[in-house]
Amino acid sequence: MRRLLVAMSATALTLAGAATPAQATPAHAAPAPGGPGAGDTYYPDYGNSGYDVGHYDIRLRYTPATDRLTGTTTILATATQDLSRFNLDFLLDVSSIYVNNRPATFAREGDHELVVTPARTIAGGGAMTVVVQYSGVPSTEVAAGFTAWTRTADGAVAVGEPEIAWWWYPSNDHPTDKATFDVSVAVPTGVEAISNGTMPRPPVQESLGWTRWSWRSLKPQATYLTFLTVGQYDVTQDTTADGTPVYNAYSQLLTPELREAAQVSVERTAEITDWESTLFGPWPFEARGGVVTPPGTLGFALENQTRPNFASSFFRRGANTSVVVHENAHQWFGDSVSVAEWKNIWLNEGFASYAEWLWSEKNDEGSAQDLFDYLYARYPADAPIWTTAPADPGTDRLFGDAVYSRGAMTLHQLRVAVGDDTFLEILRTWTAEHRYGNGTTEQFTALAEKLSGQDLDALFQAWLFTPAKPVLAAATKLTRPAMPRSWPEISQTHELLHKH
Repeated sequence: MRRLLVAMSATALTLAGAATPAQATPAHAAPAPGGPGAGDTYYPDYGNSGYDVGHYDIRLRYTPATDRLTGTTTILATATQDLSRFNLDFLLDVSSIYVNNRPATFAREGDHELVVTPARTIAGGGAMTVVVQYSGVPSTEVAAGFTAWTRTADGAVAVGEPEIAWWWYPSNDHPTDKATFDVSVAVPTGVEAISNGTMPRPPVQESLGWTRWSWRSLKPQATYLTFLTVGQYDVTQDTTADGTPVYNAYSQLLTPELREAAQVSVERTAEITDWESTLFGPWPFEARGGVVTPPGTLGFALENQTRPNFASSFFRRGANTSVVVHENAHQWFGDSVSVAEWKNIWLNEGFASYAEWLWSEKNDEGSAQDLFDYLYARYPADAPIWTTAPADPGTDRLFGDAVYSRGAMTLHQLRVAVGDDTFLEILRTWTAEHRYGNGTTEQFTALAEKLSGQDLDALFQAWLFTPAKPVLAAATKLTRPAMPRSWPEISQTHELLHKH
């Protein structure tokens, strides 16, 4: 994953005046601007307030040779206050914006804020249809010192966390405002355009030399989990026992060795997610699959909803199912249940990392306890994994060992404290109660105490909130535990995951 999210500085509504006993008419709130942030502690200017998006319809045309993107995005939203204007997060050049079929004025503010003033104010609770026409060369756009749109030898990859949407469609870019999506992309014939969800129709020739690909996400989806890649891919398709379509794609630029190792791993997606469903609850989405991108373009993997992407570097040493387990565990922890704020990122990464431990345990390559003991002994007290609190790692260590490995260690300590049955009940209840929504660390710890009937404050204080190495009971201390057989693969996976 990558950076971090939005801030919710919602502007308070101003009362038109206080009613007195002599006044027959009640006071009304004056229309006010929506806020340029969604209230995120770490990223206060990400996302926006004042409205809630229900659906994005993104219609694009992309030329790989020039990296030229033109598009029209239609946003269906509801005002959550009386709105005089509102913000979108976006970087490309805008030619026109219509709000409820009327031309709107717009201006740039900061490096990614697009301020939109509709011709008429929008009443709280009222529908908003926003149509934005735009164009640009995404790879030349820089925000916060980087670009998240990556050109490849045969196309491009739009993937990043959390701010990838800015480079290819206007949005309310924070995980707390999820929506459904239609993504339609015209590309030169012979090139694939792959996104999330399912294809409501097969690719169609739009004009001479151009083919349009259409994708649909029917379940609520965070903007940073919306994925696009354009290039030449070999595709495999299958269906799981419950009828869920599986769509895997492998860049044609992979060497034969990388292709074989990647395919051996990613083609186990259905098996792996069926196993994860026995632990975490029913598969939450309408499709499954994965995409292995061209060599040398990306150094990380990301849990795009229904379609994780994997850098080819994960397969340099051969098959790697750990990363497939990790990114698909995120479909429950990160995608279906997303963070309410980016400081809660351990709820995504700690849980996905612990899924790798459970996979190791299942395959007799080292139990979760073996991995816990090995990691505890491996890192001295002054290592960043201990000097960083997973529940509040800061933006500089958002994707560090404390979030991933110490997050997994926290879950293992919880499992030991409450027992296997209650531990799995906690995980399944979490994914069920927050399905397609958001969660916080405080909500998770409260749920664990409720379902276990235990006071777990000391455990969570030591493992989540304190920037120091927790002290283990003497009986559980090990001096030189053996390296679990799964550790080299897990270690390689995490080395790359930390590059988000």
